[in-house]
Amino acid sequence: MKTEKLVLPNIGICILMDLVGMMSYFVPALAELSDIVWAPISALIFNKLFGGRLGMIGGVLNFIEEIVPFTDVIPSFTIAWFIRKHEMDKRTDITIR
Repeated sequence: MKTEKLVLPNIGICILMDLVGMMSYFVPALAELSDIVWAPISALIFNKLFGGRLGMIGGVLNFIEEIVPFTDVIPSFTIAWFIRKHEMDKRTDITIR
């Protein structure tokens, strides 16, 4: 059985991505328009950062979170970082370089 190679992105990048997603609240008139543009970009970045199953599923959920009004405050990148970190801590076949 082949195990998925896990990648743990930088926590600072994850926090920054969440802050960028929340920036639409600072310009209320452009909030929903900016979300329409940001949602697919954010989902793609999420998928690339985390990769594998978490990247695919999380990318879809991140897209939904960004496109649905008033859900931008959910720090999806940071939550995914903690999920991945926990997953990596449980595994014993990982080599840290």
